[in-house]
Amino acid sequence: MKLGDRLIRHYLQFKDLRAEEYAYLFARTRIIKSRFKNYERYQPLVDRSLAMIFEKASTRTRVSFEAGMYQMGGSVLHMTTGDSQLGRAEPVADSARVISRMVDLVMIRTFEQTRIEGFARHSRVPVINGLTNEYHPCQILADLYTYIEHRGQRFDEANVLDCLKGITVAWVGDGNNMANTWLQAAELLGFKVHISTPSGYEVNPAVAGVSADCFRVFNHPLEACAGAHLVTTDVWTSMGYEAENEERRKAFVDWCVDDEMMAAAQPDALFMHCLPAHRGEEVTAEVIDGPQSVVWDEAENRMHVQKGLMEFLLLGRIG
Repeated sequence: MKLGDRLIRHYLQFKDLRAEEYAYLFARTRIIKSRFKNYERYQPLVDRSLAMIFEKASTRTRVSFEAGMYQMGGSVLHMTTGDSQLGRAEPVADSARVISRMVDLVMIRTFEQTRIEGFARHSRVPVINGLTNEYHPCQILADLYTYIEHRGQRFDEANVLDCLKGITVAWVGDGNNMANTWLQAAELLGFKVHISTPSGYEVNPAVAGVSADCFRVFNHPLEACAGAHLVTTDVWTSMGYEAENEERRKAFVDWCVDDEMMAAAQPDALFMHCLPAHRGEEVTAEVIDGPQSVVWDEAENRMHVQKGLMEFLLLGRIG
C-alpha cells in the first residue's frame, strides 16, 4: 500500500521481510541494544506514536513494545477490546481507517490471522503482528537474534546470518503459531527444523506456507533433538485453547524437554522458550534454569529487535 509517495510495509508474518532485510535488521538491533546497554540516549522516533491493540492479553508483548517505543522517544496508546469499539462489533476496516489516521504505527495481538490482515488492508500506517493463532513473527525475530548473539562470529550486515546456515532447530511440542513461524524462518534463512508433536497436534505446512524441504517430522521428541543446535518449545495449551487443557496434558506427557533430550543435541546446544513456562510440563526446571538455557536473554531481546523493527518500518534503512 502507498500513502502518497511512501510505501507502507506491514509485518504480519515472518516471510513479509526478505533475508537481506533480516540481515540489516539484526545488525541494526545490535547497535540499538549496545546503545541501550551503554545508557546512550537514542530517540529517532520522537513525535511518533504506537497504538497497541490487545484482543489477547500479554505481559512480554506489552512491556517490550511499550518500553521499547518510549526508549526510542515515541509515545504509546494501549487499547483492548473492552475499552474500544473493536469489542462492540465495529467493522475492523472502520477501526483501521480511524486509528491509522491518528497514530504512526499499530501493533495488534489477536486471534485469527484474517483479523489482522483485514486491519492492515485498510491501515494508512504499518501494522505489526504481536501474535495471532497462526503466527508469532516478533518472537522468532527475538529467538534468531538471541541465537546469533550467542553463536555468531560477526554482526556486520554481510555476515550476521552466516551462523544460521545449515543449523538444526528442534521444535518439541504443539504444532502452533511458533512452530509455523519457525518453518517460515527456516525456509527463508537456510536452516532446518526437526519437529516432534503428539498425534493430532501436527504442524500444517499449508498454514506456514513452506515446502517440505526445510523440516523433518519425528514421532519421538528425543529423535528430533538428536544433533540439534537449538532446542525450543512452548506451553502445551496456548491462549484460546484452555478448554482442551486436560486433554492436552495427557497427549503431551512425553513432550517435556528434559536433560536426556538436551544431551542428544549438540554439546553446546541452546534451549529457548517464549514464556510463560510451566516447569514440569513442557520443560523441566533443570533445563530451563540450567546452563544451556538463554530464555532471559531471549525475553529481553524481544524489546531490542522490536525497536529495530519499528525503526525500520517507520524510517527505512538508517545509514
